[in-house]
Formats: sequence, C-alpha cells, structure tokens
Amino acid sequence: MDEEYAKLIRRLNPPRVVIDNDACEDATVIQVDSVNKHGILLKVVQVLTDMNLVITKAYISSDGDWFMDVFNVVDQDGKKIRDKEVMDYIQRRLESNASFAPSLRGSVGVMPSEEHTAIELTGTDRPGLLSEVCAVLTDLHCNVVNAEIWTHNTRAAAVVHVTDDSTGCAIKDPKRLSTIRELLCNVLKGNAVSKTATMTLSPPGVTSRERRLHQIMFADRDYERVERAGLARFEDKSSRPHVTVLNIERDYTVVSMRSKDRPKLLFDIVCTLTDMEYVVFHGMVSTGRMEAYQEFYIRHVDGLPVSSDAERERVVQCLEAAIERRASEIGQTKLQVKRDSILSPKPPQETTMGYIFGNLFKARTFKLIRSYS
Repeated sequence: MDEEYAKLIRRLNPPRVVIDNDACEDATVIQVDSVNKHGILLKVVQVLTDMNLVITKAYISSDGDWFMDVFNVVDQDGKKIRDKEVMDYIQRRLESNASFAPSLRGSVGVMPSEEHTAIELTGTDRPGLLSEVCAVLTDLHCNVVNAEIWTHNTRAAAVVHVTDDSTGCAIKDPKRLSTIRELLCNVLKGNAVSKTATMTLSPPGVTSRERRLHQIMFADRDYERVERAGLARFEDKSSRPHVTVLNIERDYTVVSMRSKDRPKLLFDIVCTLTDMEYVVFHGMVSTGRMEAYQEFYIRHVDGLPVSSDAERERVVQCLEAAIERRASEIGQTKLQVKRDSILSPKPPQETTMGYIFGNLFKARTFKLIRSYS
C-alpha cells in the first residue's frame, strides 16, 4: 500500500521544470522540483548528460519528501542553450514521468533482442586483448556491431553488441552462446591469477551503457588500487582526485571531491553513489577553468551515515575510481589509421588508456563507439 500511495503522489505531483536564460550571465539555469524518490538525482543528471550539456554549477536539496535542484548548464561550446526546440525537449524529458526511465540513447540492448546480442566482458587489461576478443568472435561467425570499452587500474570492461554473421540477427542458441562464453573467458583470463574473467549477457531492461560499465567495473572491484610494475615511479600523484569523507554531523556524512574538471563528471559520481546505495540529501557542484569541486551530504539507504573506517575507505576508493575511469578514454583525440607497407611498426607505448587497444585493427569487424562531449 505504501508503494501504491507513493505512485499516486508522484502522479498527482509531476516534476516541474523552469529553464531560465536571464538568471545567470554565462549559463542557462534549469530548476527541477519533484516528489523525492531514490535515484531521481541520477535520472535528472542523466537526462542532462544525454543532451550533451555541460553542468558548470549545481545546488542539490532532497531532504524530506521533495526534490529541488538547480543546474547551471552550457552547450559544448560553452554557450547558453538558446535553441527553442532543444529547451522544449529538455523540459518534456524532465517533466514527463515516463522520461524518468533511462534514455534509450547509448543504451545496452534489451535481452532478448531481435537486433543484436549484448555481451558484457571483464578481464585483466593487457596488450592485444581487444584484437584477440574480436578474432574469437570473427572465428565464431559473430559480427561486432558496436562496442564500448573502459580500462582502469589493470582491469578492462566492455559491452559488445554482436549479431550472427549469416542472418544479421541476434544470437539466441544456448549452445552457441555457451561456446562463445567459454572461448572468450579463456582469452580474457590470459595469465592472470588474481582475478577471474567473465562473459555474461546484459540483463533484461534498458540501462545506460555508461552506467552499466560503471556497475561492471564496480562489481569487478577495479577500485582496489594495483600498481603496475615499473610504472608507479612515473605516476603523477598530484593529478589524482582528492576525496575526503567526514562525519561532521550526526545524521550525515560529508563527501568532498576535488579533481580535474571534465565532461560527465557529475554523472559518474552520482551514478557510483547511487549504485553503492547512498542517498544525496544536499550538495553543491562548482567548476572552474581546470578544476571541479563537489560536496555532498549523504546517508546510506538504511538512513545511517558512514559508520566505520573500512566503509569510509571504500567510499573514497570507489569515488576515485568513478572519477578516473572515464579519464582513461582518449577524449576528443582523433585517431587516423593509414595502411603503408613501407613504414615499419613501432613498439607500443604506455598511455593512460591501458593496453587494450594494442593491435586494435587486426579485427576486421570491430567498430568502436565512444561517447565524447
């Protein structure tokens, strides 16, 4: 009855959204008022992220039964949102109860899907891993439609959409899927002994692909710091995010984060807090030319603040990982590949992306899709 009553209250009080271009000199101000429910902050931030809006400031308040947030946003060129159609679309997405389901844009496929089979992979990052995975799929007559791959802290995670090479449709035969799983796991294991490799089908439902990658890497415990041999002495400690977790009041834990600013940073942090089952009651976000500062008052869904040193350390590690994962992407760098038999191959160089793109273009059917902003 409590859940049905909550649904009734939400239907009677749909989200109210105000988009204002006069309140701030250098940003469009979006105010969202709604009945409070767990996960609503993430869903609102995801709508703004899906629209490729850059959040420069935010003020969050969701204590009690009502959710009231203010976001200062700009487009990719750092300008206010002036396009009437874009403004109307943002308002419809945020005000519609139906829109508070994750967007289909850039999402993991629903299982079963007539179009493709969505495969999730985790394993130890190493040179040539991606090309080996694609080679196995090619040998099994699977066509790689698209894929998104993240690497962090010696671990790799991917969501890959494949189809049957002959029919162009999803692969549903259980025996064939079992063979794909067995062979891919063998590739992903490599010589690793500390962690296992996994291959699973994406769970039913529509989930943001980027959120799903966060969940996969979180479940794989990529937040546990591992130093690669010979690389620790070259790591710039000052470039790492600074996260503090303090219980300065009895009812709340205050989480403060200072890091290099980048697109989708707020989404990544709120996504991780939500998946760790923490609720943000109050918060603020402020970005400068190079740095972002975020502060949140949180409690666990059971109503308790962080209650032990071990829990506090885990929160710090997980938020550091959330900030760093996407920073391992190549950003807006453009990659061009030319075939030239005269040029001799050069030895691979270590980058923040890890090893996963070694020998990438050995796979003929692989197409990489990235979400840049």
